[in-house]
Amino acid sequence: MAMFSAYDTAESRADRRLDRRLIACPAERYGGQMLQGRQAEQAQIDRLLAAAQDGRSSALVVRGEPGIGKTALLDYAAAQGLPTVRSAGIESEAELPFAALHLLVRPGIALLDTLPDRQRDALRGAFGLAQQDPGDRMLIGLAVLSLLAEEATDGPLLCLIDDAHWLDRATAEALLFAARRLDAEGVVMIFATRQGADVFPAPGLPELIVTGLPQEAAAALVDSRDPDLSPVLRYRLLSEAGGNPLALRELPAVLAAESPGAGPNPLPLTQRLQVAFHGQVNRLPARTRLLLLVAAAASNAELATILRAGAALDAQLADLAPAEDAGLVHSDGRTLTFRHPLLRSAVYQGAPLTQRLAVHRALAEALTATEDADLRAWHLASAATGPEETTAAALEQTADRARERSGYHGAVAAYERAAGLSTVPADRVRRLVLAAETAGETGLPDLARQLAERAAAQTTDRLVLARLDLVRGVAEFGAGKPLSAHRLLLGAAAAVHESEPPRAARILAQALHTAWYLGASELAEVVDSLTTLALPDTEPLSPIARYMVAAINGRFTVDLRAAASAARDAGADSPRDLVQMCGMGLVVGQDDHVTELAGELIAECREQGRIALLPTLLFFRAEAEAFLGRPGEGRVAATEGLRIATDLGHGQWISQLSAYLAYLAALEGRAEECRELVDRALAEEFGGGSAPGAPWTQLALGLLELGLGKVDSAFARLELLTIEPARHHVAGRRALPDLIEAAVRLGAPARAGHALDRLTDWATVSGQDWVEALAYRCRALIDDANAEQHYLAALRLGGRPFEQARTQLLYGEWLRRTRRKADARTQLQPALETFERLDAGPWAERTRTELGALGVGTAARPTHGVLAALTPQELQIVRLAAQGMSNRDIAAQLFLSPRTVGHHLYKAYPKLGVLSRGELADLPLDAG
Repeated sequence: MAMFSAYDTAESRADRRLDRRLIACPAERYGGQMLQGRQAEQAQIDRLLAAAQDGRSSALVVRGEPGIGKTALLDYAAAQGLPTVRSAGIESEAELPFAALHLLVRPGIALLDTLPDRQRDALRGAFGLAQQDPGDRMLIGLAVLSLLAEEATDGPLLCLIDDAHWLDRATAEALLFAARRLDAEGVVMIFATRQGADVFPAPGLPELIVTGLPQEAAAALVDSRDPDLSPVLRYRLLSEAGGNPLALRELPAVLAAESPGAGPNPLPLTQRLQVAFHGQVNRLPARTRLLLLVAAAASNAELATILRAGAALDAQLADLAPAEDAGLVHSDGRTLTFRHPLLRSAVYQGAPLTQRLAVHRALAEALTATEDADLRAWHLASAATGPEETTAAALEQTADRARERSGYHGAVAAYERAAGLSTVPADRVRRLVLAAETAGETGLPDLARQLAERAAAQTTDRLVLARLDLVRGVAEFGAGKPLSAHRLLLGAAAAVHESEPPRAARILAQALHTAWYLGASELAEVVDSLTTLALPDTEPLSPIARYMVAAINGRFTVDLRAAASAARDAGADSPRDLVQMCGMGLVVGQDDHVTELAGELIAECREQGRIALLPTLLFFRAEAEAFLGRPGEGRVAATEGLRIATDLGHGQWISQLSAYLAYLAALEGRAEECRELVDRALAEEFGGGSAPGAPWTQLALGLLELGLGKVDSAFARLELLTIEPARHHVAGRRALPDLIEAAVRLGAPARAGHALDRLTDWATVSGQDWVEALAYRCRALIDDANAEQHYLAALRLGGRPFEQARTQLLYGEWLRRTRRKADARTQLQPALETFERLDAGPWAERTRTELGALGVGTAARPTHGVLAALTPQELQIVRLAAQGMSNRDIAAQLFLSPRTVGHHLYKAYPKLGVLSRGELADLPLDAG
């Protein structure tokens, strides 16, 4: 059954917010003239609209205090002739999921069936048009992007969102995701919102800060509106309004009523405006004020609903006339709109509590339609003065419906309010638990922790407390407190260890993640718990747990692919349950297996629309590609992962992927880019020096310094990776050969002894030739008397391209020092070819220097192939196009719009020297 409690299904209801905005500030007035004092702001908007005419998309956040003219700028944009869709946040709808989104996409709703199936289903589910299991919230944002792109197929499209600070969180998330991924669709998206870093945060989007009008423009506006204002009042008005257009319009009456000798008013301007509006309202008849209060409390502007509720309070349609005559409201016969949102707030906040309670009760009784169930529940809650189980149950149902539509923020609010209205303690605790768990899933760790602590204080039930410890543990980890998180998670797992082994296994999987940031002893605790867990062989998590235990214990006998296959056969949720297996495979050193499994899971994520898992999997895939000697492929994966993580605001993966890309920049000797990426990975918002990407930044900087010959600083950085918790991280283990080389070149081989022991142990237990080859190479560095036999053993075993070339370089250097020039050349020349193919600039230059000392001149070669001219995203698109996929199919794979895919292909053709799509299949498209 369709549930449109937040925004309604009827067209008259869908039109209401649009009507409100057009009535409040008609766009037509700006069609042929400039706004007073806003030339710079209008010019910026004009540039965005002109770019859209050329097919370039953009987004802009317009910020300013109430009344400063943000809506006027939106209206100016709308008057420039582009097809326009509009929406706005409404304060009373802030907890109703997707309340503001429906109006924005309603004009293009007929195009829903043109979207990829999962995007179409996600958007239909969000609007209550179809039953849909809760899924990835960002898939709804992607569907919005695709739908707007479809609307812009025949020309540019302008999207205007006013009062964005009042958008429900589900709408805000979806629109911001779409805005960040705009590219070549010809769509312009402009948000208007109030000032403040925490008010509608929109990281990554450009902002336009709107301030007060210049003095000359403010004076012109005053003189055009109040030409007869006395000089004294005119001076006070210009001084106290601060160039705020709304204040310039509303304050004259307030100032005129004050005593002539009154000094400047100390109240903030917004409060003064509300006082001014309140004064105008107070002069109206009592029934008019009451009907205005109904309109202010209502979550919609539908006149019929307002009048039904008003009738229950003995107020009639005729009572609206004084307010309309005063210009406070306007009605077109279907809707009732306030002149300004501050007026609506002034009406509501200035009314006595008893009247507000009565109005909410009347509105609840007026909302009888099935689609109004959620609005009715919230009005009943607003009318409650104490616990009411009927209202609590209705709100819980509202929360359940919100979860079904992926409106998790609204669900949290409804569960929490339902708990507060509960009459039975057990019901109150149950609803608080649901609120806490939903807040955790939504990415609100502080609120999740607070709700969990409130619930924990009201129950002694062991299983309920275990659920709450899981919530608190995840929240603590998100807050950068891995130790307390670890203790809470182990406690939660212990509580269900005997009664619910599968649940305990899932909690321990979380604890494994926290232990990774603590050290070996904490990892051992998790392994002990997993080992003693009585998981049946038929349980999907059994093969996953066995693999994890074997990997942490240093046993490399469990095949990653076989374990993943067994888990799938047993019914594991793929890809979700298998993600961390890829990370553990990198610790084990099964890089080729990780590449294969991560590729499969990434494909499943794309097919299922599970966007949130992609940054993690793309990070693991990128690591494995680099280790296998394919840094170009690693860059493609990491660049996509970083973009998605940035769009989602996933700080952990922004840090990790930035640090990994810094490593690739170090490999190629791009020092400035490397350090910039390190700074981003270690930003304070991600934890500074304790950020998740910190180990990779040390490896990146260590490799950079080593490649540039700065062995002292290289060793200092790499040595940090021998300390827990970095010691057992992927970066810590993979840094061992670099640390040993840095110590030897520093003239302190003894300082590398422990690292060599660890590398030797890893080679022994792994049974992998490439690890043993690294151990032989490092022995050659330390045991100079037997160096040659160690180098030869390493070369016989082979290895990954970059490491093999480094072995050849070191052996060639050793041969040159022993005056065996011909033998040295046979090692150095293939090493140089590999370094150049991998774009490993510092290592290629070092090899050329050695060859130069042998009398062999070598010029630096350009970067490999035509692919070097492509961006990582262009390369992805070209590859998929070469496979015969359409632009629409590629767009669905990469979470872009078809127009953006076409734009990137158009840019790629001349770089590749081709004229058409059909020629792509003949090109070598391996990034190396």
